Amino acid sequence: MAVLAVLIPSLMLGVILMLGRYEDLVLPPAPPEADPPEARLGSLGR
Repeated sequence: MAVLAVLIPSLMLGVILMLGRYEDLVLPPAPPEADPPEARLGSLGR
């Protein structure tokens, strides 16, 4: 039982990390933003 208590969360973490890598490989890269983040702040950033 103690082995299952360690093995199951480790396997779940491995699956989640593999899905994240798979998503990075399958999805196209995000398009670049038209304006930099500083421009959206306006006068708040100064």
